[in-house]
Order: sequence, then C-alpha cells, then structure tokens
Amino acid sequence: MAYDKFTILTSTAVPLPIENVDTDQIIPARFLKATERVGFGDNLFRDWRYNPDNTPKEDFVLNNPVYSGKILVGGKNFGSGSSREHAAWAVYDYGFRCVVSSFFADIFRNNCLNVGVLPVQVSAGFLEKIFKAVYDDPKTEIEVNLPEQKITLLATGESESFDINSYKKENMMNGFDDIDYLQNIKSEIQEFASHLPI
Repeated sequence: MAYDKFTILTSTAVPLPIENVDTDQIIPARFLKATERVGFGDNLFRDWRYNPDNTPKEDFVLNNPVYSGKILVGGKNFGSGSSREHAAWAVYDYGFRCVVSSFFADIFRNNCLNVGVLPVQVSAGFLEKIFKAVYDDPKTEIEVNLPEQKITLLATGESESFDINSYKKENMMNGFDDIDYLQNIKSEIQEFASHLPI
C-alpha cells in the first residue's frame, strides 16, 4: 500500500488560522531537491518554525507543546501557489493525516489525496467553531469519518458533511495511490484486454 488506510480518524488538532497559506510557506523551495517522500516533515513551515540560526520560534504553533494531533486546521485558501507535490509530502511526513480548511487550492487538494492526507473543506462558520473549540480546550477531539463524509466536534456533537471525489474516497479507504488502484484491478484489465480485437 502507498499509505495507511483512512476510515475514521479521531484526534486532537493543531490550529493555524492563517489565510492564503501557499506551498512555498508549507515547504520552501530550497528543500525540494529530494525525490522520495521522506524527510520533508522536518522542514514543514520551516521559515515559520525556525529562526535563521535554526532555533525554534517559540510563538509558532508547531513549537507549542500545548497543541498536537493528526489534524491540521488551516485558514481559508490553504495550499495556494505553485503546484509542488512536496507540500503534501511534508504535511504527511510530519504526521498530519487530515487538513481542515474552508477552501483549498485544487492542485494541493489533489496532491494530498494522492499521498494519504484527507483535505476536509468545511463552511467558514464551522471552521470558526473548530478554531474556538481547539483554543478553548487544546485536548478537544475531532472525528473525521470518511465513509460517512462527516466531521464532528466530539465535545458538542456539532458536525458538518464534506465532499470528496468517489474514486479518491475509495483509494483513501484502501490506502491506494493511482498505481495501487490499477494493480488492484489488474485481472479485470487483463480480462477486458483479452476480448479486444488484435
């Protein structure tokens, strides 16, 4: 499998209420030399996380031990800018399995789905409820239910549905990337091909 299966994720969340977070902020261009999906998490939000002397910036949320979890909650228009898939790799490699926002750039959304990160787009109002819940209690848990396409604040029971392409949904639930999907239906492809005229 390309990555772990995603069905229901229950986790605390890391709040990043910044709008228009672009892919160069997610993973700066100088870290794009590698071609494998490993090690990018070390440089996720590198210039926001670290000073020029590589000491952590205390005021950045990823350096705050109060917040943790597998869900990153971002502001509107998350993942804009260049189409580098390394941004999705960095999010996944750091340990996030889900990013929640009120709007995603299309290419970033698709790159996330290809590597096992679920982008959950919610209304602006529900996003504000999530931020408030996390700030009020950093230990508050959020449930992301992919089969039912629903995200829930467990403390209050408030929930909202989200959309996802049915093909990508099936792949996420099976831990498949596009190649895994094709390999999974290899026998069907061979059967179809056997009936084609030569």
